[in-house]
Amino acid sequence: MIISPCISICKMDYYSGYCKGCARTDNEKKLWKSEETLDEWKKNNIIEIQKRMTVYQKKNFTESYEFKKKKWNFFNKKKQDKKWTKVVS
Repeated sequence: MIISPCISICKMDYYSGYCKGCARTDNEKKLWKSEETLDEWKKNNIIEIQKRMTVYQKKNFTESYEFKKKKWNFFNKKKQDKKWTKVVS
């Protein structure tokens, strides 16, 4: 599973058409939510959106996205541990 690049700074730049937080277009945001969208497309999209970012924007995005991935992994592991505990009990 590829974690969404949304970093909760959801404001569109109406000149460029990109979100100021994640640099995605509205169409790309919709594609991320679709169950039919492949992980390969999502990986490529993360690379593409970073190419659109300014230096400051990319620094902020990278820090926020890495934190989000670590937090998601932590909570997902906790969830798995709870499932395992129930199976063993």
